[in-house]
Amino acid sequence: MDRLLEMQTFCAVVEAGSFVAASETMGMSKAAVSRYINELESRLTVRLLHRTTRRLSLTAEGEVFYVRCRELLAGVEEAEAELTSRTSVAKGVLRINAPVSFGIRHLAPLWGEFHARFPDVELNIELSDRIVDIVEEGFDLAIRIASLRTSTLVSRRLTNTRLMVCASPVYIRAHGAPETPEDLMHHKVIAYSNLASGNEWHFQGPEGPVSTRVRPWMYANNGDTCCAAAVAHQGVVYQPSFLLRDDLDSGRLVELLPEFCSTELGVYAVYPTRKFVTPKVRALVDFLVATLPDAV
Repeated sequence: MDRLLEMQTFCAVVEAGSFVAASETMGMSKAAVSRYINELESRLTVRLLHRTTRRLSLTAEGEVFYVRCRELLAGVEEAEAELTSRTSVAKGVLRINAPVSFGIRHLAPLWGEFHARFPDVELNIELSDRIVDIVEEGFDLAIRIASLRTSTLVSRRLTNTRLMVCASPVYIRAHGAPETPEDLMHHKVIAYSNLASGNEWHFQGPEGPVSTRVRPWMYANNGDTCCAAAVAHQGVVYQPSFLLRDDLDSGRLVELLPEFCSTELGVYAVYPTRKFVTPKVRALVDFLVATLPDAV
């Protein structure tokens, strides 16, 4: 007896609530449904369903088995969908949302190569530093820079970056360099208004985690704006390394508190569902994983 068909039949009975309704769902006779369930219980040597003349209900063992069957069947469906998508051609309009600075610095140079590989995909790119609702607003995929923990969306890590505290040499000569994160409370701060932790900056110090509240004199919802103010000697910034690298390499900015490790962030591609991922989305995600460096 086909074990996969046994599981499908069992789940159909549970979800339909009767053998008759399950037979219609499965496109087989009621007798065949009964035979599958009886032979399944015989093979497992356990009763899965309580049967009365009025209703069916799961036994305790049946509840456990139903959950596992659902997981296994979902995995089979996912595997089939993935195979189908991989053998299909990437084409159609692909709507992408990405943060402004990352989109300009790291994604914009890649779009030509992506188009050369997938000429049937039409790109529609929107750069915004706000967190969009990709389902509600109709995006196929979004790029997010964050410490993703729980989400209803599917995510795949593309690369890494980390938050760094920096200021210009002129500012440091005038105001001194902080020796501990707590010293930042006494410095002029230029804050990124979309930072998830707000005015609470987190570090990993020699003796463990450290947090400090800062008092910004300026807020901006764009990291380049914050960095420009710091280069102009107007204060301390807490920004990702991909934004700071050029200014650090040129000496326009200097890293502060290097002995305190700042927050590590992932750069993720997020999309609504793992099931039936379209070829155009899969093509872009695989392309970005292969093309972006391990850290930015």
